[in-house]
Amino acid sequence: MDYLWSPWRFRYVSEVAKSDRCVFCDKAAADPAEDRPNLILHRGRANFVLLNLFPYMTGHGLIAPYAHVPLLNGLPPDTLTEMMVLAQRVEAALKEIYNPEGYNLGMNLGKCAGAGVADHVHLHFLPRWTGDSSFMTAIGETRVQPEDLLTTYDKLAPLFHS
Repeated sequence: MDYLWSPWRFRYVSEVAKSDRCVFCDKAAADPAEDRPNLILHRGRANFVLLNLFPYMTGHGLIAPYAHVPLLNGLPPDTLTEMMVLAQRVEAALKEIYNPEGYNLGMNLGKCAGAGVADHVHLHFLPRWTGDSSFMTAIGETRVQPEDLLTTYDKLAPLFHS
């Protein structure tokens, strides 16, 4: 029998998924000097951009408001507008660095909808390539990442600091 080692999953199931703390609020409150270890690519006025700590795909980004609200109707229009403007920046950065063939954007609002962090709305932004989805996620419940998160961060961060 073959095994594929994915130790990052244990951290998720043993720590993050069972925490009472909000990962987005904790990251947003951290000192900006800690943005790289917190994977924060950009801090906007009402939202921030970060890499997903447990990505489905290399470059899997998140856009989260600073406000801790569970649903879109809890956010003012200017926060939602900035979220979409930042989504455009994420798209441009991913295009320049990884040249994906497409993108998936989405939100899981509520635990029953699949939200891992159900109390803090956030937008997922995933680059996609033809043939990138395989049996690993669907059957093996394992994701294959060809690049570590800090390497991804270091490639994308300069595009948000210009």
